[in-house]
Amino acid sequence: MPNLSGKVAVVTGAGRGIGREHALALARAGAKIVVNDLGASLAGEGADEGPAHEVVREIEALGGEAVANGENVADFEGAKRMLEQAVNRFGRLDILINNAGILRDRMLVNMDEHEWDAVIDVHLKGHFAPTRHAAAYWRERSKAGEEVRARVINTASPSGVFGNVGQANYGAAKAGIVGFTLIAAQELARYGVTVNALAPNARTRMTEQAFGELPPPEDGFDAADPANNSAVVVALCADEAQEITGQVFFVYGGVVNMLRGWEAAGDSRWDPDALLQELHERLPDGAEPPGMLASMHAAGGRSMRE
Repeated sequence: MPNLSGKVAVVTGAGRGIGREHALALARAGAKIVVNDLGASLAGEGADEGPAHEVVREIEALGGEAVANGENVADFEGAKRMLEQAVNRFGRLDILINNAGILRDRMLVNMDEHEWDAVIDVHLKGHFAPTRHAAAYWRERSKAGEEVRARVINTASPSGVFGNVGQANYGAAKAGIVGFTLIAAQELARYGVTVNALAPNARTRMTEQAFGELPPPEDGFDAADPANNSAVVVALCADEAQEITGQVFFVYGGVVNMLRGWEAAGDSRWDPDALLQELHERLPDGAEPPGMLASMHAAGGRSMRE
């Protein structure tokens, strides 16, 4: 396991599911953790300090150091206070794991404005706000002459990279996070900061909402275990991963895939008639998105139900 001793990590949405596993894995590797979780419902309503404090107790039972934080990551000033807590409590900030999220699934024709805004706010602004403040902190350290080896790991989704029916708000937000990751990686490289993203596949409150309950197998490998994703996080946070940035990792069961971006599909003609004829020749049966599950299978690995 990479040695992260002396490093300080902030993990958002760390009270349950994938975020909890990230926090525990980073703590096992030696990092000190700020466990952020508003404790809201899956739809983003209400608040409960219990989950974050429970994870802190788990980390302390492992012999690690952690502190709970209940800020709303989509609150610009709240995100700043969260990162300041890390620096004030542990003396520095090295790692930011943006993981917090909510669901408000609905078919597009039935989705109301609030259901769209709430999901975009928590996911997109909830990635921007903490990253913006962390980036300013690391830029200041870099300009002061310090050697910075900082990490941002964002959380996309198969819904964002492959598309999923009933999740126009969630998928659009997650696709936006991929674009945000690519741009932030380019902008922050000069300060010693790498920015990558995960598109995880795991058993969580969100997947139970979307696909129903997926009980773990009685024996053998659990393809839907949230902890499967955390090994990628720990590896990317190692100093030895300094040259890996701007990548999207699709974790599917026991397989880790690196996703490629848009690719050109041949030359195009500007004349509409010629272009339409060429499209008919290349796509005699038409073309449509294959859907998330089919795309996930095509990308490799094992599904949550296998």
